[in-house]
Amino acid sequence: MTIALRTHSLTKSYGALIALDNFDLDVKQGSIFGLLGPNGAGKTTLIRILTTLMRQSSGEAFIEGLDTRSQGRAIRTMIGVVSQENSLDRYLTARENLELHASLHGMPVARFRRRVDELLELMGLAGRQNDFPDSFSGGMQRRLVVARALLHEPRVLFLDEPTTGLDPQSRRAVWEYVRSIAGNMTIFLTTHYLEEAEHLCDRIAIMDHGRLIAQGTTQELKERLTGGTQYEIEFEGEAERYAALLGTMACVGAITVSGNTVQVGLERWECLSEVVSALNGAPVRRIALRERTLEDVFISLTGAGVRE
Repeated sequence: MTIALRTHSLTKSYGALIALDNFDLDVKQGSIFGLLGPNGAGKTTLIRILTTLMRQSSGEAFIEGLDTRSQGRAIRTMIGVVSQENSLDRYLTARENLELHASLHGMPVARFRRRVDELLELMGLAGRQNDFPDSFSGGMQRRLVVARALLHEPRVLFLDEPTTGLDPQSRRAVWEYVRSIAGNMTIFLTTHYLEEAEHLCDRIAIMDHGRLIAQGTTQELKERLTGGTQYEIEFEGEAERYAALLGTMACVGAITVSGNTVQVGLERWECLSEVVSALNGAPVRRIALRERTLEDVFISLTGAGVRE
């Protein structure tokens, strides 16, 4: 397996605050890798170090075998970055923003003009290419930033919450393009849209308080969850009453109530017949198997509390 991105004991501290704490990570070349974590987990600090915008306090980080501390210039020629900030030049048109970026990367004029045309069309900006970014909506500006990062066909593409502020159609267009180029470059993604990570990424890492706490495929992460098989039981009313009844059964694990729906974890699927028997005569609307989600994994590992 060829490694595109590697960190070893990577640490970054701001005085007493430790943003990254001995962070170890390997990302396979040509993969789509997702990094998840609550606000303040250290995701943006990690990306800033990997993209040579910040130096670590200790430890090592490599992009395609190049050391981020000593080979930053070479790394910057081979990566593309979509940061959380738009960072567009407000005094240049959309097309000029892209052409300037291409020139800075030393792309031949004939080549970058074709790429600019292609990406403006892809992002739905061809009709506004001669307008200034300040006249764009937030979503349009975001699409232009994504186009700029893709322009020079980087070997490693960093996407730090790239679809924030995009409407569903724009988000879909971005991800369809990402899927189409997967394999030709390594894509390192952070996002708060867990369904994006679940359906797009080959592997996912979850971090919190500067530490890596879990990684694997979506299925591998789901298999870490305890609590048995999950079912949703919807009642016409009195859900709390029936939840209390189910709570007395030995084969029933965790129970949560939301409105008229009770979610139960059963130690084994055969327990379902016992539950149905116990609810005989109850006003049940439906009983459905509930598939575990990446959100379930995320909440179980990082907690349900809101972070500042």
